[in-house]
This record gives sequence, C-alpha cells and structure tokens, in this order.
Amino acid sequence: MGAHQSREDLDLSDAESDSESQDTNRDESESEDTYGTPLSNSHTSDQKQDCLPKTPSSVDEVESRLKALKLKYNNNPNPNPTNAVKLFLHVGGHTSKSKWVVSEKLVPYAFVKTSSSTDDEDEDEEEGSNPNSWWVLKIGSKVRAKIDENLQFKVFKTERRVDFVANGVWAIKFFSDGEYAVFTKKYEECLFENTYKYEANDENKLKVYGKDFIGWAKPEAADDSMWEDADEMRTPPNPKVKGVEMGNNLTEEFEEAAADGGAIQSLALGALDNSFLVSDSGIQVVRNYSHGIQGKGIYVNFDDGRFSGRKVTANSSYSTPRKALLMKAETNMLLMSPVNEGKPHSRGLHQFDIEAGKIVSEWRFEKDGADISMRDITNDSKGAQIDPSGSTFLGLDDNRLCRWDMRDRKGLVQDVVNESTPVLNWTQGHQFSRGTNFQCFATTGDGSIVVGSLDGKIRLYSISSMRQAKTAFPGLGSPITHVDVTYDGKWILGTTDTYLILICSLFTDKDGNTKTGFAGRMGNRISAPRLLKLTPLDSHRAGANKKFRNAQFSWVTENGKQERHLVATVGKFSVIWNFQQVKDGSHECYQNQVGLKSCYCYKIVLKDDSIVDSRFMHEKFAVSDSPEAPLVVATPLKVSSFSISSSRLQM
Repeated sequence: MGAHQSREDLDLSDAESDSESQDTNRDESESEDTYGTPLSNSHTSDQKQDCLPKTPSSVDEVESRLKALKLKYNNNPNPNPTNAVKLFLHVGGHTSKSKWVVSEKLVPYAFVKTSSSTDDEDEDEEEGSNPNSWWVLKIGSKVRAKIDENLQFKVFKTERRVDFVANGVWAIKFFSDGEYAVFTKKYEECLFENTYKYEANDENKLKVYGKDFIGWAKPEAADDSMWEDADEMRTPPNPKVKGVEMGNNLTEEFEEAAADGGAIQSLALGALDNSFLVSDSGIQVVRNYSHGIQGKGIYVNFDDGRFSGRKVTANSSYSTPRKALLMKAETNMLLMSPVNEGKPHSRGLHQFDIEAGKIVSEWRFEKDGADISMRDITNDSKGAQIDPSGSTFLGLDDNRLCRWDMRDRKGLVQDVVNESTPVLNWTQGHQFSRGTNFQCFATTGDGSIVVGSLDGKIRLYSISSMRQAKTAFPGLGSPITHVDVTYDGKWILGTTDTYLILICSLFTDKDGNTKTGFAGRMGNRISAPRLLKLTPLDSHRAGANKKFRNAQFSWVTENGKQERHLVATVGKFSVIWNFQQVKDGSHECYQNQVGLKSCYCYKIVLKDDSIVDSRFMHEKFAVSDSPEAPLVVATPLKVSSFSISSSRLQM
C-alpha cells in the first residue's frame, strides 16, 4: 500500500543488447542452414547431392544470397527506410522482473486519417473528405491507436524516444534527431486536429485559443515570468520542517473501518474537532488528530430519507447523498442526493444537525416559482464552513451559477414544521441563456469563484458579479471534471480524465500592479499552464478505471499560508505532487519537452481497493516533524491516514 517508483527509466540499451545478441546467433544459424554443413559418411551420394547448396546461376542471385546472410559489412550507409523506428514493449508489469523487450528492430510508422475504429480502413483519406474522420498512429502490425490524450505520450528528447500506452506500454526509438523531430511535430499537429477539428495552423490556433492565450498554443514563446515571480513571493520554508525528499521514516498510519458495513461514498473533512464519512447507509463521525482521523463510535443510520438510528431497510426510498457540505462552524451538514442514478443533478437537499443527530430541514431549489436543479454546491469561501453565522452557500447547474440563502425574507431561518418543503432563496446569480455546460466549481479565501466546464474552459468570477467572468481560460480539449483554487486565488488546479492542469492567475495591470485574474482582465501577458501527468507505465498500471478524479491543493484557510502539495485520485492510486517543485521552471521534468510543460515527479499511495477520495487535513493538524498535515485516503470499506513524511510516500 505504499509508494512505488516507476520503472520507465529502465535502460532500453539492455533490451537492445539482448536483441542484437539474439540476431547475431540467428544470422549465424541462418548462414549454416543456407549453405549446409558436412554430412556423415553414412549418407548416400544422392542424399549428399540433394543437400548440398546449388551453384548460383547469376551475379544477381549471388548478390541476393549475400544480402540474405545479413553480413556485418554493409555498403548501404543508410539501411533504415523512411519513417522507421525501433519498437519496444514493456513486460512484467510492476515487478522485479519487469523490463523492456525489443518487439520490432525496424518497423515503419504512419499517421493515417480514418473513420474506422478497426483495421478494415487503413488507407489515407483525402483532406476534408470526411469531417468525422480522425488521425491514428500505426506502427507496423502491432500498434494502431487514435491520437488523443489517452495515449499518455511522454517524450525523451535526448534519447530520441517516445513512450505511450496502447493496449500495453510501448516505446519507440528513432535513428536520428531529425526523424524524432519530424515525428513529434506531426504528432502534435494530429493531436490538435483530432481535438479541435481544425487543421493545425497559426490561424486556427488563434481561433481556438484567442490572441491573449497564444502562449498556450506555442509554449516555447509563452511568458513564464509570473511563475518565477510567484515562486519568489512564496512563504519562506520553515527550517525546522524536513522536506519530503529527505526520506523520513513512516511516523504514523491509522486505518479505520467503515462502520455498520456501509460503503463510503464521500468524505467531509472538518477543520475543527470532527470529520465525517458519508456511506450508503449513514454517517460515521470521526475525530481529528494530528496523526489523522479515528472513530468516535458515533454512527447515524439512514432510514427512508431520514436519520433515525435504525438500519436502512430494503424498502427504503432514500437516495445516498453524493455531496456533503459542512456549515455553521461544522455543526450542520448539507446533503445533496441525485434525482437519477448516474447523474449529479438534484432538486433539493437535506440539512443535518450534527449535534442533534437528525435532519432538521429539507430544502427545495426554486427560481421564479419553478423548481430547478443543481449539480453541485460549495461554501461561500475556503473558510466559510468554520463560520458559525454562515447561512448561505453557492449552487451550480449546467447553465446556472447562484447563491442560496437558508433564511426567509424576514430574516428567520426556515425550518420543517409541517409537510411543506421550505424553499431556498435565490439571492444572487445568473442563468445563462447559452450552453456554458458548467461541471464543477470552487472558491478562494475571499469568495471569488472558479468554474470548470465540459468544453475544458475555466472561468474566473469576482466576488461582486456572477454574470460575467473576469477571465476565461481556453480549454485544452478535455472536460474539466473537478476544480480547486488556492486560498489566495493565485493558482488554479483543474482535473481532466488524463491529466491535471495547473494555471497561474497572476498578471501585471497597466499601472504595474500584480493582480489575479479574479480581479480584472489579464490581457496578453498570460503564462502557459503546466500539466501534471502519470508516466505511461503508471497510467497502465492504474488499471481500467484510470481516470484522474478530485485533484485538490492541501488545505489552508489563512492569508500568508501557502499550500504545499497537490493530491489526486486515479483508480487505486493517491498521487501526490510537491507544489513548489511543480512551480519550479528549472525542474528536470521540464527539460527538452514538446508542447506544454508536464511534470511526472510524484509519489503514489497504493491501496487494495478503488479510492473514493484523497484529501489533506487542515494545515493546523501538521506536526513539527512533518511538512504537511496528514493525508486521508478513503476506500469503500476503510479510511486511512498517512503522514506525508511516511516512507510509504518515497519515490
């Protein structure tokens, strides 16, 4: 269940040496077989005659036989055909026996445009002949894959090598720098066209990204000064705190089984005394400690939509909450359940009084007298859940962004005193007429809002208006499924299925003042984002359910405090990045890359079951010998707490 090191760095030269040795032996064997060996005297003269090699009848035949011998001397200075590579396959999984083996010593590759998902149609189509066609990469007869982010391409420029995932983990090596450059350039062009349905030229890149974000299309020309400025403005490190890279031993690890046999569905961490595990049968209360979370022995069961202390019955109509939001100094929790299975939208929510251990209100979402739905809710700001007077929260639907108030218009808190369901007051917001396709949102320390969309766009809204975004970052082609932001609003972290995107929101206005994109239009000095990815080997090892989920910063709720780490969930992995390392432009991951800078330096916590959620506890629970508060990892049947200085987190 600890961290593991990727074995992608195994030297391909070992596989090449084995291959060359086998080929030499095979060549010698073929030479002997072709021209025969002395026969024993027991053979008849007829047998000898039949077995002896025939005399070549022409010079051409002699030449062809010499070529067949594969002799070491070769008069052809360039024996490799056009678009040829050496193909390797990784075998052995993540074991001590894992290694790269040569699959093909010399094999052609091709970028083919097709509209078929099988090998039946492999002929190049004429440009524009089929608007529904896409580019695929073919390497001999063993690799045929659509060009998209699922390939998890990783380049090694100095080795002229590219690794990727396509029903296995593969590597290709090129025979010259020029061939490597031609391949990577063509791959980027095909990826752009498959993603945006436009030919990859400057005009279309301007159309996709906009003139202010051209650095996203041409990262080599992007202004990264803000990354460096932000790095200089970071909180000075505490000399008493040892860094993760120093390899400290495991200090503490606690494991708590899910109570009452319920499968954990979500995790609600508190910044005060308690945290909560929401399962499909009830809520388990756990205690916050500096070493993690442990049970208090308190558990409240669901019963037909209510909490009653009795077990949920087979006839219960209660829908398991998929979202739990703490409020009012963490004495209340809002629970939102989906109307339909498989979709997050809800038409209302339940208010659970934690101290009383029961539902006190059932709320309905309504606007202008009509019921509406919400797909997500969140607190007004990063620290709002610890405010005892808080009565408002934010709501998000596909085309709506709003603030709800649990008080009625006379200033009184509504309560369930009869069968009628109280209505939440829409106090602020906007219903967009066009398809914004909002998916997720988060808030900063001052209440500014970041929203992620289906088209990959990330919008920033100030605390004063939800009608128009101050800044809208273009999408990279993948839907944003989760979004987070630092307390100070300087950094935004978006989650997609195959990568995380880290954006710096800082810019300098016309008066020379440094601001965030929440406060004003950023202009054209916008830094290119950085991507956080798994290596092809780790992506493949993550299994079929290898989508990134719920990437978040570590948790601070005070000005002047700096988030130290990022964590995301992928299948059975909790993946942790050092935030400072990701921001460092001189970091080795960023050298000799193609396209946007991508960071592959992370630590993995591996669990035996798929992970529901991974989150850092509030920074106040960090102890003196650890650089970070404990990491809490929840699976359906148990929740574990890890110290960030744990040996299990070593690379």
